[in-house]
Amino acid sequence: MAAQPIPPLKPPKSEYPFERGFPTKEASQLARDDADYQRAVIAYRFWYPTVSCEGIFNGGREMGLADNQNIIMMFAGPRHVVFTPNSDTPYASATLDISDGPYVIEIPPGPMIGLANDHHQGWILDMGLPGPAAAKGGKHLIVPPAHNGEPRGGYFYGRSRSNKVLVAIRSLPLKGDVKGAMDHIRAVKIYSLRTAADPKLLKVVDISDRSIDCTCLRWENNIQYWQKLHEVIAVEPLVASFLPMYGELSALGIEKGRPFAPDLRMTRILEKAAKDARDQILVSAYASARPDRLAWKDRKWEWVGLVPESAQFETKSGIDLEARDRWFAQAIVTSPAMFRRSMGAGSLYWLGNRDVTGAFLDGGKTYRLTVPLPVPGKLFWSVTVYDALTRSEVQTSQDRAALRSLFELKDTGDATSVDVFFGPKAPNGGESRWIQTIQGKGWFTYFRIYGPEGPAFDGSWKPGDFEEIV
Repeated sequence: MAAQPIPPLKPPKSEYPFERGFPTKEASQLARDDADYQRAVIAYRFWYPTVSCEGIFNGGREMGLADNQNIIMMFAGPRHVVFTPNSDTPYASATLDISDGPYVIEIPPGPMIGLANDHHQGWILDMGLPGPAAAKGGKHLIVPPAHNGEPRGGYFYGRSRSNKVLVAIRSLPLKGDVKGAMDHIRAVKIYSLRTAADPKLLKVVDISDRSIDCTCLRWENNIQYWQKLHEVIAVEPLVASFLPMYGELSALGIEKGRPFAPDLRMTRILEKAAKDARDQILVSAYASARPDRLAWKDRKWEWVGLVPESAQFETKSGIDLEARDRWFAQAIVTSPAMFRRSMGAGSLYWLGNRDVTGAFLDGGKTYRLTVPLPVPGKLFWSVTVYDALTRSEVQTSQDRAALRSLFELKDTGDATSVDVFFGPKAPNGGESRWIQTIQGKGWFTYFRIYGPEGPAFDGSWKPGDFEEIV
């Protein structure tokens, strides 16, 4: 058979007008604008954890709490604007600047969960129950990127990719002992290794009754996002594995050692990209189409973390970008322990943002959620309500956002299930098991189990779906 002639190659159709194979002036401008916009959307999504972490740091600084000087402690409530915190366990956090040398974190023995993340919310190490010494606590040493010393004996060792480090610790209030849990936090010691012979300790400051905003909400959909990102890039060392993404930023005018001064054209592109990319990650958070998001096929509940066991969303095929977007749109900090789906894990998280019909939850409607008892957790469980816009605990006149087995739901007796309620007004007879929501606002919940047991994984136990009460 004779060889068939190869048809001539037809140039692809393009929205950019070309003449004699060359772009017209109009095409050149359109292509440049589109390329910069696309770069900005990709860069926004990649660097969101970095800007979000800067929001955490900024919250303490706005309160006058300085890096390397204070440990912030709080029993979280609606006044604390933080991405999906819980009101189950007291928190502690500290912002460390380790550019001048390593810092030591001493965790006392007891039921504590801690971690250290870098400025990009990259995992450094775990402490407390998920850490190498578990309930024994131990001493942990965080060293800066350029540190050349050998690991020291007597310390659990972690190297940061950045000079600024976030330390986050939770203390479990076993049997509802909040005071005891807070005292455990007060026993945490953080200090520079240089002062180890006579430690100069960071001071614990309790802000449980004070308001704080530890988010990037005010920056995330405008030019301030890029300004804050430039500030971080300017002071942190380059991360080798991020080099392609630094290249994207450089094309947008954000580069280490270079002022950030976008002209009107670039400002418009960056503003639009910030709005659109923010909305894209929220779609990943609230309306993912992935089948593996569902915790059970016959329920609307979803896994918050889509990549089990991985602190950086790694899979055999690469980084799961959808899972990464989804997590950081809703939450903060990472650790392998946070994504485990196995018995003995610290906790499990399920997202509930739709009712039994599949509709998003509406703050103007009243819903019932039936929880079978006992819930399969060795420690405790809770349901917490978050504002869909702020991803923080819903703020209402009730000043409460959680129903918890250690507190509001501790007296269920021998009941085989408990009904809990959500809506603008308390249902008759259900006032003590009700969380107030706001007309005109969407909301979602996290269902948490601490110390999950087998039935939480094998499908023999599962909560009901949200049912509207008419």
